[in-house]
Amino acid sequence: MGGRNIGVAVDFSSCSKAALRWVSTNLTRNGDKLILIHVNNSYQKEQGAVHLWEQSGSPLIPLTEFSDPHVTKTYGVSPDKETIEILTQVANQRGIEVLAKIFYGDPAKKLHESVDLVPLNCLVLGSRGLSTLKRALMGSVSTYIVNHASCPVTVVKENM
Repeated sequence: MGGRNIGVAVDFSSCSKAALRWVSTNLTRNGDKLILIHVNNSYQKEQGAVHLWEQSGSPLIPLTEFSDPHVTKTYGVSPDKETIEILTQVANQRGIEVLAKIFYGDPAKKLHESVDLVPLNCLVLGSRGLSTLKRALMGSVSTYIVNHASCPVTVVKENM
């Protein structure tokens, strides 16, 4: 049996790092691919070669390249040291392949599209813990994904 494509929505916040830690501890197994899905919603069209990937997202980026600041600048993303350390550790300890895919635009829409474009067997994302009022006014990416994704979705609270 082949491995699964496990997606993790990452914006380099403490919430997304909590989701990443949860996935690495509870979900990944040898042979899986852990695919980071990052949506850059504040990109400039002139930034790198972003205009090439506006519709379908970047190609899958191996962890070795995703760790290189010169490479990630091309994609308009800046992963932090802690995220790279978590990814390197899970890749080495669990025997999984770690890849990243960058999308450009509205986070809810692009995360939803990523499920079928990659394709993903499941998607994990962190919850910012918005109050009911803020969620009603601003909308919740996690609520949208849970209600619209065509794969199982897990939402991880930051304080887990």
